[in-house]
Amino acid sequence: MLFSSPAFLFLFLPIVLALYFAAPCAARNLLLLLASLVFYAWGEPRFVFVMLFSIAANFVLGILVERARNSRGASVVIALAIAVNLGLLGTYKYAGFLVENLNRVLVLLTLPPCQVTLPSLPLGISFFTFHALSYVLDVHRGTVRAQRNPIRMALYIALFPQLIAGPIIRYHYIAPQLTTRVVTFDRFAEGIRRFVLGLGKKVLIANTVAVPADAIFGLPTDQLTPGLAWLATACYTLQIYFDFSGYSDMALGLGLLFGFRFPENFNYPYVSRSVTEFWRRWHISLSTWFRDYLYIPLGGNRGTPWRTYVNLVMVFFLCGLWHGASWTFVGWGLFHGLFLVIERRGLGRWLVARAAPLGHAYTLLVVMIGWVFFRATSLSSALATLAAMGGVAQGNGVEQYAGLYLDVPQVLALLVGAVGALPVLPTLGRWRNRRSALVDGALAFVSVASLVLVFVSSAMRLAAGTYNPFIYFRF
Repeated sequence: MLFSSPAFLFLFLPIVLALYFAAPCAARNLLLLLASLVFYAWGEPRFVFVMLFSIAANFVLGILVERARNSRGASVVIALAIAVNLGLLGTYKYAGFLVENLNRVLVLLTLPPCQVTLPSLPLGISFFTFHALSYVLDVHRGTVRAQRNPIRMALYIALFPQLIAGPIIRYHYIAPQLTTRVVTFDRFAEGIRRFVLGLGKKVLIANTVAVPADAIFGLPTDQLTPGLAWLATACYTLQIYFDFSGYSDMALGLGLLFGFRFPENFNYPYVSRSVTEFWRRWHISLSTWFRDYLYIPLGGNRGTPWRTYVNLVMVFFLCGLWHGASWTFVGWGLFHGLFLVIERRGLGRWLVARAAPLGHAYTLLVVMIGWVFFRATSLSSALATLAAMGGVAQGNGVEQYAGLYLDVPQVLALLVGAVGALPVLPTLGRWRNRRSALVDGALAFVSVASLVLVFVSSAMRLAAGTYNPFIYFRF
């Protein structure tokens, strides 16, 4: 079930909200858990059992890890917990990738390929597995106590606002809220605002610029021109940001409606002046997860410079692989890791000493090139697109040209997206706080009217549109 679907907006969410506020406080966690299971089972009921297995296993493993924490068997128990979670993820997400590459080797050796029936990929398995892993690791470290209430444990993993595509929430952050939370009028109003803004990002901007991006990336590479390649990349650069940050806004807004406060996941990443800064602003919950549970345990930057570089490349290799079982995602991760190393070797200091626009231009260029790997269906397609962007293209520009893929809605979405990717709203908010009461009232009216317009426009687009899932649902 999509947050941006009529079934969710006009059926599921109103019913769950009504039942939630009608229920006694003691029953609200159970109600949210049942609603979350229905939400997850809406499209693929059989995968509920995969998630329930993860919940049950980590509930038991958390208790075992806590009991063994100061004993000789502590390392064995935490290794078992990690193996169970990574084994579940590997079975469903990476088995096909491993078999595919193994068969390529077998063909080269003139041996018969493996014939294996591979399971389908459960929605959001990367996200709920990382939730579970952070829980057992924090219990092992003594950061949190093991949860003895199975309903609270299950709700932490399955809570529907952040179940499918994050943010990746640490257990210690949300544990107090699983016990006690309060919904105030201001928090509820803020939740509506964040949800509607996220809905507009997804439906009005991301879905609109996705049309030319999908069409051009779907062309045979021998029909690409430099203009087409750059247009597709620019559209996808805006699409993935407004799609994913839109989902995160909707998730944060939904959390506020039920009394939960989740950490921010984006902070205007396209204004970054380096790739290092970009990763402090993009998918913050994932980058901090890898920092705390992989980069620092590997040694972080505490060893020699070359050891730090190896750690960075290893982290971003796995970050790319986390996004998808494909060499294109591995290439994307290694590409970002390479630039992080280059910046640590001196480019970062050089950029700081230069004018800000140079850093912005450099970062945006690197990120856009990286998105080609992320979007392309194969490495050869990615390299052909990058070659076209560099001027080496086979298309003649007669049969296929940029004007075929742009109309008024798409141009408008590109312009609004380019402005919306900048911190305009926070700037306006700070300016509003310095105005008089009369001006402030007028601005409040304009703000509410704008939200209504965004919601109505989004609902109209949904009624007339087609199924368009969030990009991160496939991870």
